Parts: sequence; C-alpha cells; structure tokens
Amino acid sequence: MRVIRRPSVYLVGRQVVDQAQMSRFLTDHDVANWSTDTDNAAQVLPEVAGRVCYMSFAKPRPGGNKTYLEHIKEVGHGSVLEHSVFNFIITGVSRSFTHELVRHRAGWGYSQLSQRYVDESVADFVEPDCIGDDPELHRVWQSAVEQCQQAYIKLVEGLQAKFAHVEDKTLRRKLARQAARSVLPNATETKIFVTANARAWRHFIELRCNEHAETEIRIVAAEICSVLQKEAPNLFGDYELYSLPDGTRAARTPFHKV
Repeated sequence: MRVIRRPSVYLVGRQVVDQAQMSRFLTDHDVANWSTDTDNAAQVLPEVAGRVCYMSFAKPRPGGNKTYLEHIKEVGHGSVLEHSVFNFIITGVSRSFTHELVRHRAGWGYSQLSQRYVDESVADFVEPDCIGDDPELHRVWQSAVEQCQQAYIKLVEGLQAKFAHVEDKTLRRKLARQAARSVLPNATETKIFVTANARAWRHFIELRCNEHAETEIRIVAAEICSVLQKEAPNLFGDYELYSLPDGTRAARTPFHKV
C-alpha cells in the first residue's frame, strides 16, 4: 500500500487556431488587416469571440490582447472566455476530492478511473497532512485503510466464487469489484481526466483556491492556477497566489465572478 501526500496535475490538451479559416472570415468581412499580438490560441479565441459580438476588428483599442482581455474581465463579459478550453489529468487525489470536483457542472467534462473495472486490491491511498504529521493519528488512519483494503480483497475473492456460474470472466470480475468497492474508504486514490473552459476554471479557482475551501481541493486548485498562469497569462495572470499558515496557497483576484 502506497500513501500519497501530494496530487499531480498534467495539462494534456490545448487548442489551436485554424489560421486559414480565420483569414477567410476576416477577408469576407473586409477586416483582413486585423491581427493580434499573441499566438496563444486560448487567448486569441476569446478576443475574436468578443470582437465578433461588436464587429470591432477594424478599430481595435491599443494595448493588444492582454489589454483587451483585461477589459473583458473588468466589465464581466465572461461568456467569451468559455471558448478557451483546457484538458487536465489529475492524479494522486482521493475519492473525497472527486466527489467535490464533479459538483462543478456548467462547462465541465469528466472521465474518472472505474472501480468496476480496475482492481483496487493494489490501490494507493491519500492521507491528509494533518493526520500524516501526527504519528499516533497516522497509525489509526493506516490501520483503518489497511483493514478496508484487506476486506476488499476478501470480498472480491468470495464474490468471484459466488459468481462462478457467470461464464464471461470480465463480467464476473466486474460484478465482484462493483460490490466489493463498497468497503473502500474515501481516501482511496483515483485519477480523473477533466476538461473545462476558461470561465469554468476561473470559477473553480475562485471557489476552491480559497482559504475556506477543503484542503485537498485547495492544493489542486492552486496547482492548476499556477499552470494556467504560465499557459495563458492574459486569461489568468490577474490571480495572486499567497501562502496560508498551513503551508498551502490561496488565490485572489480583483475580478470576481467573471
């Protein structure tokens, strides 16, 4: 049994701009000379979307993409940020974390590790720091998760025998694992593929990278905020990450609920 203390996040998907089709659109609308000062698709697309709303390509304000998106955030025109999409894989997190994460619905997509198909007899477990840094509490926690894992293993063995009449081996394993997982704790490690648009990620950061948020999801939110600030600074550079007394980070922005 491996104990995990920190999550990992992987930015695995980015958008691209079809320059030929963009040029075709601009030419068809007599604004062929328009250009932007960023080649980052996540930043180009919301600018184009905003300009389509007012057909403001011909006389853009000075300051480039950064200034344009700053103004979008100032006036709260957050709908244009929904055209930028980022794909993350998040690992080393607990089932407690994903139960909270999937409450975010608008603008989100999820694909999570299946406990019906994946054998959890070799599962890892996520331990909160406030337990792990106390030897006595750690012993209590470790004993509990080890007992749960051993119960799971015994249940899978017994259930596979019970379902021996099922000829399909894959179905037999699935029937056993889907019932046996009922004894696994929320601390069981999981992996989840997450897709969300920029507006949804901003909402997530504002709610979850907050000093009042649950610790594990705050840690993930801070890490995602850091990644997105590097990936699309004109969209996420307004966030300030700061340290909390427990060693985690929180974020704040002057542009709320964009």
